[in-house]
Amino acid sequence: MKNPYRTQNIAFFFLFLATLLIIIPVGLIVVVIIQKGLPAINWQFLSDIPRQGMRAGGILPAIIGTLYLVTGAIIFALPIGLLSAIYLSEYAKDNMLTRIIKLAIVNLAGVPSVVYGLFGLALFVVFLKFGASILSGSLTLGIMILPVIITASSEALESVPYSFREVSLSLGASKWQTTRHIVLPNALPGILTGTILGLGRAAGETAPILFTVAAFYLPQLPKSIFDQAMALPYHLYVISTQVPNVDEKVRYGTALVLLTLVLFMNLVAIIIRYKFRKNKKW
Repeated sequence: MKNPYRTQNIAFFFLFLATLLIIIPVGLIVVVIIQKGLPAINWQFLSDIPRQGMRAGGILPAIIGTLYLVTGAIIFALPIGLLSAIYLSEYAKDNMLTRIIKLAIVNLAGVPSVVYGLFGLALFVVFLKFGASILSGSLTLGIMILPVIITASSEALESVPYSFREVSLSLGASKWQTTRHIVLPNALPGILTGTILGLGRAAGETAPILFTVAAFYLPQLPKSIFDQAMALPYHLYVISTQVPNVDEKVRYGTALVLLTLVLFMNLVAIIIRYKFRKNKKW
């Protein structure tokens, strides 16, 4: 007779091994970026404009441009994504049309980012005549992360026990009051998880902003949402492939700033999610 504890230990070993195979490469990438990029980090690098054809100076316009784009994308995508998820989870009937819509949303999450870039170019830059601008880039990134937010929010809403809704409705609350005061507060941690994923993807994408907003070299800060802007992902691509004789530490320093920016935004969202999760009663 087989020993169940031996089988369990073997299973735990392979699960632990699989975890290491994921963590170790990611950890090595982070260590290399920190090791090679930290010497470039100083106040001038973070607060100055690019100089000498981006071979010297700082990356402030790229940092500010990235923050503008991510903020604009979330402002556009989060309300629409959350309202769509509420409708699909709480109000829409379970029929063929609803299932097709949900399947389409899931499939849209896997569309390559360059397709979203071409879509944003055709719709916002050319058709709506916004031009290559922060507005066009933010709307394109917002559409790109919309499926992720809708999917994560829908799953979070559906994970709230149905008995919560039954008790609220039996006490005389309306459907919207139940959704607003009972379902949403308990689903917020999951909704924030989707927002975190959206933030990370919006901040790190290059293809969508390449067509809609990114400037090759713009040594000044944007003054309106209709201006072009530099962005860290595209700036990193440019100094790594298009500009010769750029110091290696400048490239890795830019990558380190981008990584730190994404991790900081994620950390803030995780802290907010943790505070909401502590208030859950189930």
